[in-house]
Amino acid sequence: MRRPLTLKDHHHEQRIFSVRLVVGVFLVLLLTGILIGRMIWLQVIEHNRYTTLSDNNRVQTQAVAPPRGLITDRHGEILADNRPDFSLEIIIEQAGDLDQLLIELGNLIELDEGDRERFEKRRRTARRPWEPVPLRGRLTEEEIARLVVNQHRLAGIRISADPIRHYPHGILFSHVLGYVNRINVQDLDAMTLDQQRNYAGTHFYGRSGIERFYEDTLHGEVGYRQVETNARGRILRVLEEQAPVPGKPLRLRLSMRVQQAAYDALGERRGAVVAIDPRDGSVLAFVSRPGFNPNLFVTGISYKDYSAYRNDHDNPLFNRALQGRYPPGSTIKPMYGLAGLDAGVTNWERTIFDPGYYQLENDPHRYRDWKRWGHGRVDLRLAVVQSCDTYFYDMGFKLGIERMHRYMNQFSLGQPTGIDLYNESSGIMPSKQWKKAARGRPWFHGDTINASIGQGFVLATPLQLANATAIMASHGKQVIPTLAGDHQPVERTDIVLNDQDNWEKMTEAMVGVTELGGTARAMASGAKYDIAAKSGTAQVFSVGQDETYNEDELAERLLDHALLVSFAPAEKPAIAVAVLVENGRHGGSTAGPVARQVMDAWLLDQEGELKVPPVFANTPATPPSNTADDDSDQEDRP
Repeated sequence: MRRPLTLKDHHHEQRIFSVRLVVGVFLVLLLTGILIGRMIWLQVIEHNRYTTLSDNNRVQTQAVAPPRGLITDRHGEILADNRPDFSLEIIIEQAGDLDQLLIELGNLIELDEGDRERFEKRRRTARRPWEPVPLRGRLTEEEIARLVVNQHRLAGIRISADPIRHYPHGILFSHVLGYVNRINVQDLDAMTLDQQRNYAGTHFYGRSGIERFYEDTLHGEVGYRQVETNARGRILRVLEEQAPVPGKPLRLRLSMRVQQAAYDALGERRGAVVAIDPRDGSVLAFVSRPGFNPNLFVTGISYKDYSAYRNDHDNPLFNRALQGRYPPGSTIKPMYGLAGLDAGVTNWERTIFDPGYYQLENDPHRYRDWKRWGHGRVDLRLAVVQSCDTYFYDMGFKLGIERMHRYMNQFSLGQPTGIDLYNESSGIMPSKQWKKAARGRPWFHGDTINASIGQGFVLATPLQLANATAIMASHGKQVIPTLAGDHQPVERTDIVLNDQDNWEKMTEAMVGVTELGGTARAMASGAKYDIAAKSGTAQVFSVGQDETYNEDELAERLLDHALLVSFAPAEKPAIAVAVLVENGRHGGSTAGPVARQVMDAWLLDQEGELKVPPVFANTPATPPSNTADDDSDQEDRP
């Protein structure tokens, strides 16, 4: 018989099902075990690590820049403060397509090439993640409104109101205060690690002038805060905060009234004025004209404005008072006279005959006096009063360049004065060694003759001339010019002459310069105090032996520079002033009235009466109630 056909094997299917069930249960248990193990790993073993990562996504530590210290004059008048400025910033990590974002922002507000270039430099510098990068400052209310309305579609932008430096008097103190602007990678690279930490969150850095010299004092100490943010980086709350330490206020020894008087007295002419109190070295005025508007540099000057300054033929960015080097001319003849007296090569009774020129033995060259027909017989006092070049040619030749160099160094000529500003020019007080090193040539007698009237290789800054005059006024006491109230300058050895009476006698000769017959007599007209002064002119170009200097035929920028140094009251000096007027022709008639206005501003009260102010330490730091021609001086032309 045939066996029946079986369609299903129930026992085989049962075995397969059982195996699959066991495998399935095993896999489920295995996966469950893996899941539980992973959860234990994450929640227990790695708990601290992932908690920290979570907090880092949620909590950020932000640096809080300290407010910059205020700068005031000696009476408390604010010269530099901080004012809010609205800036557009971009958080790179949130911005997405940065190029597209910049295009859209450019359609809403004005962004020039300078803004884009500075932004690119800033975002490439070392910074913390999520730290915003400034794009443009000084937003107007209309620009802020446009950005706020469109902020929902501009990921990563932020409008911040930060205090920025502001100079309320603008151009008036531009060269002495300097300015701050955006800190850059070069600034950070020059700092130590601790200094870099202190500049976290800080956008501004002192670039020149007082702002640069006292950067550490004015900057303060950075603060920090921990904030909780959402996924878009918006701050939800402040968790912890350490307030920054504000920069210390800086009280300068400058006087607003004297500075304004000096600036106004120069008018539209190019030049410089430096005024110093010889009693304590306080710098009362420090003017270089033309100047610039420092407010334009704070958040980044535009290419248009910078090009205007750079291409200006008058060079308003150049600090003439600190870095301008000019032949001092006859202004240093009183110092030379003291050197000659002290070295014994002349005395007050010795006279020479001046025919209008001076000649060396066996030399046909004539070194001309500024007065073509000469001064006749003159002694040292008359040589100072009438600025007789021939007398100083003769005395300088006998003195010699090495002794001239040594004596003038004591008057701060040929070396920095030590003022609390960077980049001071040292000028040139030549010597034989200097010429050999600088020019590769030997020293000649003619070089000594030219140097003896402040010409030739001799160069000095207006600051040096003011300092030398202050030393003269204080009878040899070394006066280090000081701008800030708490600055402690390095002391220098006083000048001690063999006969200390020569200080007083030379002062009397300088008073004669402002009296009848003197080269600066115009400046003393109507003065309520005696003025000791010395005028000078400095050549812009050399005149040949057989040529005649005719200022009426020369271009304005080829005319002589006008200089004058002075101090007053002559019997008890409280101010020493040096004035330079570029291409001003004559020291007495051009620079003299400028010096007179400066001295009046310091020595006279509001009613025009003589009232000598106290030295800086006794000056109250409270704002004052009310702040408000002939050619006889054409000397020095050999």
